[in-house]
Amino acid sequence: MSRQQSTSRQQSMEGDTGDDEASSATSKLHSLVWKCFETIEGATPSKRKARCNNCDKVYSANPSSGVSNLGRHMRKCFDFGEDGPPTKRAPLDQDINTTKEDVLGIYKREKSNLKKELEKVSSRICFTSDLWSSITSDGYMALTAHYVDEDWVLRKKVLNFSFVPPPHTDNAKYNDGLVESLKDHLGLNNVLLCDGKFLHVHCGAHVLNLIVQSGLKVIEKSIEKVQDSVKYVRGSGGRKKCFSECIAHLQFQCGRLVCQDVVTRWNSTYMMLDCALAYKNAYARLKLVDTNYESCLLEDEWIRIKEITKFLKPFYDITKLFSGNSYPTSNLYFLKVYKIQSNIEQAIHNSDPVISKMGKEMKTKFEKYWDEYCKVLSFAIIMDPRYKVKIIEYCLSKLEMATEVREEKVEDIVECLYDLYNEYEFSFETHDDPLGAKNANVNEGDTVDELDELGGFESFRSCFRGIETSEKSELTLYLEEPEIPRKTKIDVLQYWKENKQGTAIGFNGS
Repeated sequence: MSRQQSTSRQQSMEGDTGDDEASSATSKLHSLVWKCFETIEGATPSKRKARCNNCDKVYSANPSSGVSNLGRHMRKCFDFGEDGPPTKRAPLDQDINTTKEDVLGIYKREKSNLKKELEKVSSRICFTSDLWSSITSDGYMALTAHYVDEDWVLRKKVLNFSFVPPPHTDNAKYNDGLVESLKDHLGLNNVLLCDGKFLHVHCGAHVLNLIVQSGLKVIEKSIEKVQDSVKYVRGSGGRKKCFSECIAHLQFQCGRLVCQDVVTRWNSTYMMLDCALAYKNAYARLKLVDTNYESCLLEDEWIRIKEITKFLKPFYDITKLFSGNSYPTSNLYFLKVYKIQSNIEQAIHNSDPVISKMGKEMKTKFEKYWDEYCKVLSFAIIMDPRYKVKIIEYCLSKLEMATEVREEKVEDIVECLYDLYNEYEFSFETHDDPLGAKNANVNEGDTVDELDELGGFESFRSCFRGIETSEKSELTLYLEEPEIPRKTKIDVLQYWKENKQGTAIGFNGS
């Protein structure tokens, strides 16, 4: 039914409810409301009542007063189509206690359903925790389960969302202590792979935040004028209007709001600098028309801001990727982490001393986490048929790393991958119900385009010769196969679903 028809129907209904039976107590009940109410006759016509056929609420139905009150209630309990009788809506009980019981009942039912669903998951389940603060500085933590379902689709379910009383800290020491305690408990049930060596991975977005924050401390003085300029413009309605007039005078409009940085979000600093560069000429004009504006940047200061912004952009783009949660991205992380390290090394050799110092500070923080990321994220990209071990060799060859160190690192990564594979292979052999095989095509879906960042990859000669064993495993056979063309856009999960389903390596992919 169209909106116009519905409105006409509603207006007609409302017109029927105004003066029904006002002329006579014994008149025929012809209003539309009487299709939704039951009459309760009183000792006299003025004592007549009406009971809702849906929620059983009782209202006065005095003929001399009309039935507009019934019409108002009727619209809460019934739906009206273009034709046909009114249909009942689910009654809305206004009792708070009843509502609370209903909500808790739904929660318990869904919790039970989720438990049953997770019990059926054949793959292992990854848990992520996210701690954040509300606008009132109250701390909250969410625990989320991530897994691959029987159709090889990435799923996530929030298991808990709890208030965290203060004090709470982001100190790595306490986080590591918690992980060790969790490892001890899980170890008692023999459920850890490789003795828990790969149990815990730090949040990619958080680590990146720590790295960039260490660099931002170096440039605090360099961006101070930009911060002051933004604060000045946003300081009052009159200044905002004046700045808007400056933009209009220059006949320039990029459609962006002047944004202020936030201490806890480094990417807000990037957005502030990028926006300031877009309105560079507007700030210059503001200086001419507003004598109170004293924080306008000089040309050489703008040049430095431009260089800083250019340096920060890849980190901003990577942060958005790391924050993605609707698609599998672990196979993309290695290339991004490699790009982070590459950009930091380039910054160290920058002719601008401020950016060079910024790069050095960021490298110190980066090296604290690189070994862990190198191994865990290497596993994922090796299982991407476009890259395999060759991509590890290629990326490490582009970094400032001695040949011996690079070769040892590649060998260590591959050995760890085999250790993990062997444990999964044992799990597969003893697993009664591996994920059911279903036909699927490689999905030419969305992936992050790395094509312009890996020039020379195809011509790069791999030195990897594999690990010699008496019998070639499925992993060895996979690594010996040639890579598929790098320009192929694939959904990695769907690739493994189709190509290795029902095997140990396919089971590992989940």
